[in-house]
Amino acid sequence: MSEEKEIKVVGARTNNLKNVDVTIPRNKFTVITGLSGSGKSSLAFDTIYAEGQRRYMETLSAYARQFLGNMERPDVESITGLSPVIAIEQKTTNRNPRSTVGTITEIYDFLRLLFARASIAYSKETGEEMVRYSDEQIVKMIIKNFINKKIMILAPLVKGRKGHYKELFEQQRKKGFVNIRIDGEVQEIKPLMKVDRYKNHFIEIVIDKLIPSEKDEKRLLDSVRTAMSQGKGTIMILNIENSEIKYYSRNLMCPTTGISYNEPAPHSFSFNSPQGACPHCNGLGTVSEMDITKIIPNPKKSIKNGGIEPLGKVSNVSIYSRIEIILRKYKIAITEPIENIPEDVMNIILYGSDESFRVDGIQGGASQYFINFEGVINFINERQAIGSEWSQNWADRFIKYVECPVCQGRRLNEQTQYFKIGDKNISDLSELDIKTLHEWSQNIEEKLTKRQLSIAREILKEIRSRLSFLLDVGLDYLSLNRATYTLSGGESQRIRLATQIGSKLVNVLYILDEPSIGLHQRDNTKLINSLKTLRDEGNSIIVVEHDEETIRSADYVVDVGAYAGIHGGEILFEGTPEQLAAKKINSLTAKYLSGEMKIDVPPKRRKGSGKTLTLRGAKGNNLKNVDVSFPLEKFICVTGVSGSGKSTLINETLQPILSQKFYRSLQNPLAYSSIEGIENIDKVIQVDQSPIGRTPRSNPATYTKLFDEIRKFFEKTPESKIRGYTAGRFSFNVKGGRCEDCKGAGVQTIEMNFLPDVYVKCKTCNGKRYNRETLEVRYKTKNIGEILDMTIDEACDFFEKLPNIYRRLKVLQDVGLGYLTLGQQATTLSGGESQRVKLATELAKSDTGKTFYILDEPTTGLHFEDVRVLLGVLNKLVDKGNTVLVIEHNLEVVKVADYVIDLGKDGGERGGEVLCFGTPEEVAKCNNSYTAEFLRAILK
Repeated sequence: MSEEKEIKVVGARTNNLKNVDVTIPRNKFTVITGLSGSGKSSLAFDTIYAEGQRRYMETLSAYARQFLGNMERPDVESITGLSPVIAIEQKTTNRNPRSTVGTITEIYDFLRLLFARASIAYSKETGEEMVRYSDEQIVKMIIKNFINKKIMILAPLVKGRKGHYKELFEQQRKKGFVNIRIDGEVQEIKPLMKVDRYKNHFIEIVIDKLIPSEKDEKRLLDSVRTAMSQGKGTIMILNIENSEIKYYSRNLMCPTTGISYNEPAPHSFSFNSPQGACPHCNGLGTVSEMDITKIIPNPKKSIKNGGIEPLGKVSNVSIYSRIEIILRKYKIAITEPIENIPEDVMNIILYGSDESFRVDGIQGGASQYFINFEGVINFINERQAIGSEWSQNWADRFIKYVECPVCQGRRLNEQTQYFKIGDKNISDLSELDIKTLHEWSQNIEEKLTKRQLSIAREILKEIRSRLSFLLDVGLDYLSLNRATYTLSGGESQRIRLATQIGSKLVNVLYILDEPSIGLHQRDNTKLINSLKTLRDEGNSIIVVEHDEETIRSADYVVDVGAYAGIHGGEILFEGTPEQLAAKKINSLTAKYLSGEMKIDVPPKRRKGSGKTLTLRGAKGNNLKNVDVSFPLEKFICVTGVSGSGKSTLINETLQPILSQKFYRSLQNPLAYSSIEGIENIDKVIQVDQSPIGRTPRSNPATYTKLFDEIRKFFEKTPESKIRGYTAGRFSFNVKGGRCEDCKGAGVQTIEMNFLPDVYVKCKTCNGKRYNRETLEVRYKTKNIGEILDMTIDEACDFFEKLPNIYRRLKVLQDVGLGYLTLGQQATTLSGGESQRVKLATELAKSDTGKTFYILDEPTTGLHFEDVRVLLGVLNKLVDKGNTVLVIEHNLEVVKVADYVIDLGKDGGERGGEVLCFGTPEEVAKCNNSYTAEFLRAILK
């Protein structure tokens, strides 16, 4: 363990860092801040974390390292005082559909243990509490209940199953058993004996006949043990006098009906185990089925004109000739609209039929043959099952995933639902939000028996502890059964943070990437307190952050700047937040903290066009049948605490409705009643934070189509004309002008076992992407490779005289991306940068003035100054007559909006309502809104 008090970074030159030295105190809460692109992540992740990872790898054996490869040392002179490093980034936790909040936090594992050891089982038939007895207890109960009565001890073998059971009877005869009871009748077992194979049978072996008394205890015990071994832990006692039956079992058993459950174990409650998973959906909670609305999107079309989407328009494909034969038999034209074709005929076309259809020969019936038709849906299923990857992707377009009809989405088999603690089974608890589940765990001990309490006390302590950590980071609205692939980056990050707090590690350096993303101001204090808790346990915390409250709460601040890209990469300040706010330095962060610079509230709000887009009866997820009006030609902000229903309302209901209307999107909106005013807009554009590409080939220049214009211009240069080069010569995605060693990527991919692929600069072209001949063509001394290495700011000056190119570059500059290079790999862009590249792409297009823009948290990853620049761009869009809607928590954005819609009051089940709407000033007057509380303070 290092005794040093500081982490010292000397000579850091990673990416745009300019040989900087930084000293960060250990066991403190440090914030690294600065403009987007100034070098914060380069310092925190690409230098400090990368070096920590490299040192860890070096501690592994040579044998282990051969599988992991060698990590390259970051470009830094030295780093001292470094503890073991854990990075908590914004990547989604797990894309596996089996991964849930409960599994990754380990809370569900403790719940499984709790239910396996301390739950009470109830009969699914009668609701009675299930019982289990030892053999000795059973003997005593038989003597007590059947003293001086004639009884028969039976071992059940078959319960209501079909079969002739010839082998079973012969097996029992060889074991020495003489009598068997078949469907209530006792018979002697004879050789070659069998029963009707097509009927359900109930078969029991007769173990003993007697009148029980105290002196028969040893005989009874022997008979009970024999019956138990034959009946797999369950026996039947038949009262011969009145034919009444009583069941006893070593296993859990219903005392009335005799049904028994398997002995519970932790895996019995796991949807990732065959013993616990629902057999129909295999523990996924959903099943796939064909979506008829996707197969026949427009019933007004005829089959001939492509009414059946998977088949397209009529062609020479054999499936069409078969459909024509079917329609001909029922005297229906293939030009008839699908909605006019009788349902039974459409069912044959979709699902097939056992019926044979006659096909007349060419000579007017001289020869005939018959065909069967499998149906369009079976055709799609076959393509999906045995086709190529393309065929499977094609078939997936016509599939929808629905809740499993057997388990109703609960993932577990039926038996698990009858094991309860209090009045709740494990699925009931998984569906509760974290806050309600925490309350249940606090109060459940009062309802437990002494035996249950002795087992459950320590398990409940662990569950409560982990739930508390989730509450501390503002995730009270999530439930344990929430799939992790549905979580936002910020939610995933905070779950990992809560898990780390629960791990109780000490002397660790934690590095976090903007943990406040997606977090309402109400929950920010909880998050900051969680970080301080982690620090107080003896750890060092480094947070890359722009949030003002987080910066002011830190023990130490490192400000990187002064600007972005090549104009950044310097350390402007190191010290306390108070010192930064008081310092007169060339720091935008210091100017905003001191109040010297600020984002002003507009003097007046836009009145808009007076027209609205109104969504009625939205009830997806937690929305409570809400009606919402969106005034057009305004800047609209949708607010509310995390989990209040913002994304459900906008991204999962409104946006799919508009996309279906304008683009025939296959994405289905969540439940709603109606939408009005859609005729007042003519286009919807959603700008989200998904990557602009997943490989190094994609970059801002290609995504915005800017590179197409540059290639066309290079085609017209004198050198190109002499050599006969076309625009294609300057594409790094096709053969001809590109470097063939790296196929134009500029980097070569090294596939790593157990780790993501690593990209290294191509040694042939030195990262230039092109071959020597292509790079000989120049404009103003620059070749195409050097153009891609220019920053957007430099390119704006370089191409100022070329309007087609300059216009697209200027838009990228206007959204605050001037520091990016034209050829910057998409894999290196943050979510916020990707979103602004997409926004710039849309801004470069000519708008109609009736466009509806939707942005989800566009301030992610943005500094105060970047937010001001972005707001200027969005306001320009609205000034042209468009409508801009943003989902946002950043109060600097909320306060400048024309119209605010606030959802809440809380998250999950306690949310889903529209609390208030209107101008920020009107919303600030609302007494039932957390957003209003913070708005009142900022509008003063």
